[in-house]
Amino acid sequence: MKKASSFEKAAARCWNLLNEGKPFTPIFTVGTMVIYSVANFGKSGFLADFLLGLLAILPLLVIYYVFDFPLFLRNYLWIPLVAYLIIWNNVNLGLLFTAVGLYFFFTVFFWGTFYYHLRIGTSWLNFTRFWKLVLKNSDSTSGNAQEQLPKFLLLLSLWNFSLSEHTWSGAEIGQLILFYVGVFLFSWILHKNLFDWKPKVIPTYTSNVVATSREINQKVIVMVIDGMRKERFEEANTPFLDFLRKNGTEYARMETVYPARTVVCFSSMFTGTYPFEHGIKSNMVWKLGIKVESVFDSLRKVSKKGSLLAVAHLVDSFGSDVDTFTAVMHNDVVDRKIIERAKLIMDEKNPDLQIVQLISTDQTGHSRGVLYDEYIQKIEEADALVKEYYDWLTEKGMLENYTFIVCADHGQADGIGGHGHLDEGERFVPFFMYGPAIESGKVVEEKHSLVSLASTISYLLGAPFPNKARGPVLNEAIRKEVLINDAAKSDRISSSS
Repeated sequence: MKKASSFEKAAARCWNLLNEGKPFTPIFTVGTMVIYSVANFGKSGFLADFLLGLLAILPLLVIYYVFDFPLFLRNYLWIPLVAYLIIWNNVNLGLLFTAVGLYFFFTVFFWGTFYYHLRIGTSWLNFTRFWKLVLKNSDSTSGNAQEQLPKFLLLLSLWNFSLSEHTWSGAEIGQLILFYVGVFLFSWILHKNLFDWKPKVIPTYTSNVVATSREINQKVIVMVIDGMRKERFEEANTPFLDFLRKNGTEYARMETVYPARTVVCFSSMFTGTYPFEHGIKSNMVWKLGIKVESVFDSLRKVSKKGSLLAVAHLVDSFGSDVDTFTAVMHNDVVDRKIIERAKLIMDEKNPDLQIVQLISTDQTGHSRGVLYDEYIQKIEEADALVKEYYDWLTEKGMLENYTFIVCADHGQADGIGGHGHLDEGERFVPFFMYGPAIESGKVVEEKHSLVSLASTISYLLGAPFPNKARGPVLNEAIRKEVLINDAAKSDRISSSS
């Protein structure tokens, strides 16, 4: 399996400009303005008027960049558009129909059909389903039609009005300013009072156990099945994963982080803290690299090695600690190739910690939807591949003293498998641990967070916690006699020193 090339890494970053809702809105709006006006650019004075119109809508572009309107909040976006129609009653139907046509061409045909066909091999007829997914999607991405439509319809209407009425009177300018102030206050009040579903942040750093240099395990393997929705996992036929969780410890209410984007989730999982601290706040990473220590840094302090086998996006957070794989591959074979690459890395590097990201389930959710049989099928295929890798590690004698962890980084909602703002199906993820040091047949019902993963891995491998880790060690899963022995040895070490 090929590594992600430099071109693929750059292309992934560029794609996020069109995938993430915040940068998409201004890019699409200005692009539509240019396409609609291209025939007029040679006319005298038009360019100045065009730029003046762009300047007139700049405050609204900023407001829509600052504030997300995911889930039910998107319904409120129609109110400013209705207010515009009442105040100015100016509509260019040709411009608006052009914009709507361009939007659905981009999302349904370019993204949902052409892009997915070239990248992961979906059918040229994928548009016959994808249009329904775009209409249902609730997350703040470019594929959320119910959020993007009222945004760009209002922006384009205001731009067209300012373009046709460019000799504004003082009263009209004051009216426009008051309108923007009203939209800002409206957005701020909504987010202050209704944007209340974020998970609670753990306020203190990891302290429920004392980090020691004594290892419990020689090896920890983490299999992250990207985008595996919990209730769909429950419906799938997954005999090996069921064996692991029933004979290990399952965390029934393991909560992902906010926003539940892949790069954000992985950054939190393997630093032990939240976006405000590690600095990765979306898949669109403006400044590369996390701001805090990762579990890989912790392992280096005790001369141990970690490996993260993942898509190019994760380089934006973890840099050279990522062994990349190309995501430009048919979705029916990509997870198989990832497992083969994982075997190669284990043979060549023999890392103490290996994290493997399987992506086919997530890609199926994005391209075909999570409520269809194809999504269940990918979960079942992941089950067989995880078993194959586990059996291979056993045959190689690499699982003598180990912990095997299986989880998802986030779930997926309806529509195009959106994830980010914790709609139904996103918040709680499958999470279970298995191995000789792990309690057998235990289910932990209390709510926990994926930020606990970094501290737990560090504890199992005898490494210090990452410097900003907040998640408590998942010690409910560790056998009591192991914890007691570890505590006793730690006391003896402290006494002798």
